[in-house]
Amino acid sequence: MSESMRMWVEIIFNISYLFVIWVLVIAMQRHQSNVASADASVARMAKWAFGLLALGDTGHVGFRVVAYALGNLESKPIVLGIPISLVGIGALATAITLTFFYALVLFMWSKRFNKPLGLYGWMLIAAGIARLVVMALPQNQWDQAVAPYEWSLLRNALLVVQGLGVLVLILRDALTAKDDSFIWIGVMIGISFGFYAPVILWAAQAPLLGMLMIPKTLAYVGIAILIYQRLYRRNNALKPSPQPIATHS
Repeated sequence: MSESMRMWVEIIFNISYLFVIWVLVIAMQRHQSNVASADASVARMAKWAFGLLALGDTGHVGFRVVAYALGNLESKPIVLGIPISLVGIGALATAITLTFFYALVLFMWSKRFNKPLGLYGWMLIAAGIARLVVMALPQNQWDQAVAPYEWSLLRNALLVVQGLGVLVLILRDALTAKDDSFIWIGVMIGISFGFYAPVILWAAQAPLLGMLMIPKTLAYVGIAILIYQRLYRRNNALKPSPQPIATHS
């Protein structure tokens, strides 16, 4: 695939993704009244989680589109007399919101299955806090389009701990409770990290691997669609399945 074609594939996908994810978030907000009372807390946390994801990705992929429009990903428009790396700032935005996204998913698991966080859960919260601290350090060079490899590995390793840690909890309890909705949420989280890992490890050496961010992102869209269909659709709220999406003990 030529560089020009790869750029246009990314631009079209980024714009389409932002449109879809924001439509889903807005739909969740508009249809909040359809949510069954037993599911209200989980639905509310899911809405906030995907609202944060959409906000961060608006900076991340949205700024990449703007950077392409300005010439290339190295573009640095001047803001208040300071050159700003659109790609770097966008990457920081999504890194912050994704950290809070997985914290909210952890609380969704806790509420859904009526489980305390416990030591394991608080360790995952600690991993998220450690990631925020690491991201605040100047060595990350958020003013550059390409992050230093070692620091990218460090902060993404903490995200993997946080995300896969939540995945273990979700699949453990969802399989026990035969909660097919959360089983699929766990599976799609696993798929997202499966596509993300090669990007973290080798995209700097093989830029074409960056295209794996497309299926990785689609996994998040899949989770949002599933949550909307199972929690926010009126027909599901009025006609629960034999194994409803209420909190399991």
